[in-house]
Amino acid sequence: MKITSFLFKPISQISSKTPFFSKPISKTTPKPRPFSISSFATLYDLEIATTNEIQSILETSTAIENPLETLVPFLSTSIVDSVVQEQYNVQLGFRFFIWAMKRKQFRSWVSHNSMIRMLKETQGFDLAWKLLEELRNCGIPIVPQVFTVLISAYASAGMAEKAVESFGRMEEFKCRPNTFTYNTILHLLIKEGVFQLAMAVYNQMLKSNCCPNRSTFNILIDGLCKAGKTQDALSLFNEMEAKDISPNTMIYTIVLSGLCQAKRTDDAHGLLRTMKQNSCNPDSVTYNTLLSGFSKLGRIDEAFELLESFREDGFVLGLNGYSCLIDGLFRVGRFEEACQCYRNMIEEKINPDCILYTVMIKGYSEAGKINDAFMFLEEMTDRGFVPDTVCYNTLIKGLCDVGHLDKARSLRLDISNHDCFPDSTTYTILICGLCKEGLVHEARQIFEEMGKIGCFPTVMTFNALINGLCKAGKMEEARILFYKMEMGRNPSLFLRLSQGTDRVLDSASLQALVERFCDSGLILKAFKLLRELANSGVVPDIITYNILINGFCKAQNINGAFKLFKELQLKGYSPDVVTYNTLIDGLLRVNREEDAFVVLEQMEKNGCTPMLGAYIALMKSLCQRGKVSRAFTLWLKYISKKSGLSNQEVGAIKVVQEQFEQGYVEHAVKGLLEMDLRLNSIDSSPYTIWLIGFCRAGRVDEALKIFSALTEYNIDITPRSCVILINGLLQEGELAFAIDAVLYALEKGFLLMPHLWNRLIMKLCYQSKKKDAHELVKRMSLAGYDLDVCLQRSTKALLNGYDYR
Repeated sequence: MKITSFLFKPISQISSKTPFFSKPISKTTPKPRPFSISSFATLYDLEIATTNEIQSILETSTAIENPLETLVPFLSTSIVDSVVQEQYNVQLGFRFFIWAMKRKQFRSWVSHNSMIRMLKETQGFDLAWKLLEELRNCGIPIVPQVFTVLISAYASAGMAEKAVESFGRMEEFKCRPNTFTYNTILHLLIKEGVFQLAMAVYNQMLKSNCCPNRSTFNILIDGLCKAGKTQDALSLFNEMEAKDISPNTMIYTIVLSGLCQAKRTDDAHGLLRTMKQNSCNPDSVTYNTLLSGFSKLGRIDEAFELLESFREDGFVLGLNGYSCLIDGLFRVGRFEEACQCYRNMIEEKINPDCILYTVMIKGYSEAGKINDAFMFLEEMTDRGFVPDTVCYNTLIKGLCDVGHLDKARSLRLDISNHDCFPDSTTYTILICGLCKEGLVHEARQIFEEMGKIGCFPTVMTFNALINGLCKAGKMEEARILFYKMEMGRNPSLFLRLSQGTDRVLDSASLQALVERFCDSGLILKAFKLLRELANSGVVPDIITYNILINGFCKAQNINGAFKLFKELQLKGYSPDVVTYNTLIDGLLRVNREEDAFVVLEQMEKNGCTPMLGAYIALMKSLCQRGKVSRAFTLWLKYISKKSGLSNQEVGAIKVVQEQFEQGYVEHAVKGLLEMDLRLNSIDSSPYTIWLIGFCRAGRVDEALKIFSALTEYNIDITPRSCVILINGLLQEGELAFAIDAVLYALEKGFLLMPHLWNRLIMKLCYQSKKKDAHELVKRMSLAGYDLDVCLQRSTKALLNGYDYR
């Protein structure tokens, strides 16, 4: 049988005599031609004849709906797929696709994907829109599957803005998006990184009573987790379960990964148990995700314990698992174990890939074994793997860390020979390395070189150079670079609000604005705004401000630091714990102790938990002024804020406070030490600070009580606090206790200066305690002190019985 179907004609002969848009689509329906199944001997003949008939209708009819209706009994999904797949004329193919998608029985992924490919390859978007407008004018309804294809085709062609515009125009055609259409646009928005708009579209989906499915949540949760918005992802995860949509293995694994990225590995482990309880079986990706999470946090022993439990479930450790564990061992400095783990993997005949080679190179580089790292690089290339920029950056950082800056620069030039050009990370590493060595001028040259080769600095690059300038005391240059960084921002970052002022929108305000745009049908406007914000250049972050504030504080320019502190808040940033701690330290440097306490109070009101360093700095400042009681109370306030304290511990803190206030210093200190031992959180810092504070306040007897308590509980005190205590005891004439403290210092190997030895020995001689003085001199000699150098002539004379008073 000779087939004369249009589908087999060359492109040059298609519809040359009847252009598709030579006349408008008619609203009148021509009388359909009869079509009967009795004329055909086989099903194959029927399919060929049906296909030919469809093509004839498409070529000759201006209104195809009714003629095609007569063929519905003879049509199948395969015939529809065949017509769409083999169609060369985008207008005819799209017209037929629009008609076919009105019937569920003819919808398939084959037709869907074929239409996307046709639109993309022929760039027939304008013709498609023209057809849609003609159909609308004729009152022919359009189903959402048609717009789904358009959105997908635009996205596939890299025309994200047009894809968003297509979604926004659905209302013009009185076409409501279905779940699949929403999923398609959400996938695009997540891919483009406009999470605020994705969430606004999701909310619009709920408002329109369009039910999300598992794919909807999969798309959103995955995007949010990758963007570090773990809490938002968890909220959606809970919402999905509330809607009786059971998470599958993929969604559980995505959430596990997000929790691990947020350093919430215990929560991730708990979710794994929940996953198993819900009869959802983890796969190798799930197990490796959890192993990686624990390894990256340095909890490597727990990772190996997890591995044993995973093996009981049938998990077999493969390349990815080995990579996680080896990386974790390197992170905690267990170099030999990491190397042994690598050898075990090789013995199991598991060949390393590019990722594992990079892990090994990083591990050897950070251990200072640069030559061995280069051997791995050579082995990697011999095996046919091409090192990427990440791998080279690892080596460059290793060279910078050991001070081989010339080799690091040379390797950076070699990258281009391997078709692996330097990126912003490469330059950031070099700038950090140069600044670390004090070569700020050379770092500035590297920074300027970036722009010349079209490699744009990131916020991390700016931060590295600004930090280097601050440490070098070049505050004016640092400030100029900061303002250059600010000037690179796109003006659209500043939006005129109802108050009539220009300011940067914070996250909540921006989300509300995007929601309003979507509700008003201005989704394209929202998309453009967010894209402009994303592409607005390098914007200073809280780290940038912290670096500058720290620089100003170290230069004792506290007013400049506070100016930046106010500026960052006006621009929508929230100060973090580093910001507050830096300000507290800066205020203490210029003796503004009370202002430092005001900052501490403000910090706590804003829900920012102060770090240990802030309390230590404040206590030191208080004790330098003899305010030991206030320092003690401050420490009790710090430990009472720790999470997980039992009622017993809270009660113990109150008892300690009362004992201290009543003058029972030794009991109070011992009570704290016992609590520290129970909680396994011994830190000698606060005790030695109080000891020094009591000495400075002339309350040496109380300082001695702290010393006694610490030695009783085998807690080491610092050499400085020991020396200050000895001097205080000598001043008070407590020679016996001074000798005890000196003997403690000798036992611990502390180096005591000659003037202290001479002072003590002379006082002993003056009080007719030459025997004790001679015994002390013997101890000095046994400890390795040179008596001829350490002892003054007057001291030697006293020891020999002469008095030069």
